[in-house]
Amino acid sequence: MDRNPSPPLPSRDEEEEEGAGGDCIGSTVYSKHWLFGVLSGLIQMVSPENTKSSSDEEEQQMELDEEMENEICRVWDMSMDEDVALFLQEFNAPDIFMGVLAKSRCPRLREICVGILGNMACFQEICVSISSDKNLGQVLLHCLYDSDPPTLLETSRLLLTCLSQTEVASVWVERIREYPAIYDSICFIMSSSTNVDLLVKIGEVVDKLFDLDEKLMLEWIRNGAVQPLDQPQEDAEEQPVFKIVPCVLEAAKQVRSENLEGLDVYMHVLQLLTTVDDGIQAIVQCPATGKDTWNLLFDLVCHEFCQSDDPPIILQEQKTVLASVYSVLSAIFASQAEQEYLKIEEGKHLPLIDSLIRVLQNMEHCQKKPENSVDSNTEETKKSDLTQDDFHLKILKDISCEFLSNIFQVLTKETVAQGVKEGQLSKQKCSCAFKNLLPFYSPVIEDFLKILHEVDKTLADDLEESFPSLKVQT
Repeated sequence: MDRNPSPPLPSRDEEEEEGAGGDCIGSTVYSKHWLFGVLSGLIQMVSPENTKSSSDEEEQQMELDEEMENEICRVWDMSMDEDVALFLQEFNAPDIFMGVLAKSRCPRLREICVGILGNMACFQEICVSISSDKNLGQVLLHCLYDSDPPTLLETSRLLLTCLSQTEVASVWVERIREYPAIYDSICFIMSSSTNVDLLVKIGEVVDKLFDLDEKLMLEWIRNGAVQPLDQPQEDAEEQPVFKIVPCVLEAAKQVRSENLEGLDVYMHVLQLLTTVDDGIQAIVQCPATGKDTWNLLFDLVCHEFCQSDDPPIILQEQKTVLASVYSVLSAIFASQAEQEYLKIEEGKHLPLIDSLIRVLQNMEHCQKKPENSVDSNTEETKKSDLTQDDFHLKILKDISCEFLSNIFQVLTKETVAQGVKEGQLSKQKCSCAFKNLLPFYSPVIEDFLKILHEVDKTLADDLEESFPSLKVQT
């Protein structure tokens, strides 16, 4: 047979039933009989008599019949409707798709089947049912070993959907923990893929996993730190290689210029890593990894995000990624005493100071309440949005102030003199820094003022006039 059979013609009784709406799926206009026909075609495709083939026919199995592809793509579109998704569930469609995924070698067919399951999993009842099927779970996780990017993308989307459902998230975390090879597969994707959509989605999966389960995050951090059993004794003291960080960095570099949300995801993954000591060590212990991380993040905040020629409102778009980047930089900076590679040259602190103060200046602009902008019909919505914005801006402010105070503590007289000369430590910028750092970081500001008195007494006196509580005892 050259093509899949068409859906059977309805009988007179069926036609009458259809006229009364009996053939429609739920409240939709989609036909049950047509859908039965497509699913029957799928069953035939993976039936034993059709899967036993010669080597010449195996190549043909890699391709999907055009008519069948069109029909199953319609099912994919239809499955976004809850009535259709529930009908597919009742018809045991997940079992059919599992059979296809287990037996078919056709990438396009596998992609579509996972995509349909991903749409169905958007509905909680079906997501719980899919997640409780251990065999289906194994088959779906096995799709992460696939070499086809579209299939990997749909698999990642399905996983993220399930991990976002509180009822079943722990089930998937435990399954992933049971399959150590998933770590290798995800690391391989992050380190080698050029598909931005796939990288963003796989990053969201990793971010969700680490957010849900610190134990799993620690396991993945340590996976790359295991010394080979046959390692020569003379190499035993070398620092272990932590694979997760270089892979995350490579993915971040790949999505950097094309997808801000994707970069935000990978920066948050790095931030989550720094919440545990093993994660910080994974970044800083290997000199190459530490330098690579520092250089990428330094470049982002000093040359890309929140620049002097950007409108202040840009901070609203970049606030979450900036918070993550500053948090990671701050964690690395705090560990630099033991890391010779991170001995920052004189003057290298100044671009960071400039970036941090600019963010604080823009924050003041963003937090100003616009005049005559309240519409009575949308007042509650705007109030909710403002509260959310204020929340994220407060997080960014707290992180920025802590990092800025840490940098101020290591400034030398030479660096301060350079900053005053070049404008990073002008009166306006110092005033902004003081206003945000006081009173919590008063000792830091007082020590900075002592150095400033030696460099530029007039500027120091002006700042003391503006902040009387900081009069330096001489």
